[in-house]
Amino acid sequence: MEILIDRFGEGTLMLAIGAVVGLLFGAAAYHSRFCLRAATAEVAQGRFADRMAIWLITFSSALVLVQAAILLDLLDVSEARQLAATGSLSGAIIGGLLFGAGMVLARGCASRLLILSASGNLRALTTGLVLTLTAQAALRGGLSPLRETLFSLWTVPGGPTRHLLDIFGVNRVTIVAVAALVLGAAFLHGWRHHIKLSELAAAALVGLAISLGWLLTYSLASASFEVVAIQSVTFTGPSTDTLMAFINQPFVEPDFGIGLVPGVFVGAFLAALVQGELRIQRFEKDVPMERYILGGILMGFGSMLAGGCAVGAGVTGGAILALTAWVAIFCMWLGALGTQWMLRTP
Repeated sequence: MEILIDRFGEGTLMLAIGAVVGLLFGAAAYHSRFCLRAATAEVAQGRFADRMAIWLITFSSALVLVQAAILLDLLDVSEARQLAATGSLSGAIIGGLLFGAGMVLARGCASRLLILSASGNLRALTTGLVLTLTAQAALRGGLSPLRETLFSLWTVPGGPTRHLLDIFGVNRVTIVAVAALVLGAAFLHGWRHHIKLSELAAAALVGLAISLGWLLTYSLASASFEVVAIQSVTFTGPSTDTLMAFINQPFVEPDFGIGLVPGVFVGAFLAALVQGELRIQRFEKDVPMERYILGGILMGFGSMLAGGCAVGAGVTGGAILALTAWVAIFCMWLGALGTQWMLRTP
C-alpha cells in the first residue's frame, strides 16, 4: 500500500477503491435484486419470502465479515464517522421514518434508484435526481437550518456512547456467531423459496463489497501520513458530491465517493446488459409522477438527517455496530411499513 501511495497518491487510490467496491456492489445488487423497500413490502403483506431473505443475507454477511475482520486485527473502525463523530438519535428517528416513507412512495431506496437507472429506468433516474438535489439543500442549502434544528434535539457524543458493544456489554464473538447463524438461516430460507443460487451468492457479495470498502480504506489510512477517512458504501452524500462536483467544478477532486457512484452505475449496467434487461422505462399514465417526486424529497432530506441512506446508515453503519445506524434502519422499517399499510387502506 505504501508503494501505491508513493506512486499514485491517496486521492487516486481512494477513487480506485471506490470504483472497485462500486463495481462489485452494483453488479451484485442488480443480480440479487437487493432492495430494502421490497423486503418491507413482503413483511407488510405478512410474508417472509425471497426479498426478505436477500436483505438478511446482505446485512448479516456484512456484519459477519466486518466484525470478524476486527476480531482478527485487520480492521479498526473506531475513527469512522459513524462512531467517532457526534451523532443524533433525533436525526436517526425522524430521518429514518421520513426515508422509510419516501422509499415506499418512490419504489426504491437511494441505492436501488441508482441501480435501476443504469438499466434504463427513467423514473428511477428522475427520482434519484430529485433525491440528490434535496439532499444538497438539506446539507448546505435552504433546508439545512431545519436539518440542523432536528439534529440537535437529541445528540449523542462520539466514542463508546455510540457503539453498541460498549452500550450493552456484548462480546464481539457472540455478535459474529449470531450473525453467522442468521446468515445461514437466510440462505436456507432463500433456497427453500427456490431463489437461484447465483442470486443468494450475489446478495452475500453485496455484503462483501461493504466490508471491502471498510478494509481497503482502513488499509490506506493506516499506511498514509495524510488524514484519510475510513469509510464504505453509502449513496446520498457521494451522489450529491458527485453531481455538484461535475456541475460546479472544472476539475473533480478524486475521492472514494467520486469513484463509488460511477462504479455502481457501471456495475449495474454491465449486469443488466449480460442479463438482457436493458430497456427504457418511462412514467406512464398509471405511474403517478408526483408520488415518486415526493418520495425522492422525503428520502433526500431524511437520509441527510439520519446520517445515511438504507445502505449507508442501515448496512454500512450497522455492520460496525453504530447505535444511530441501528436506530435509523429500525425507523426506516417502521416508516416503510406504516406507509405500506396506509397506501393499502381504502
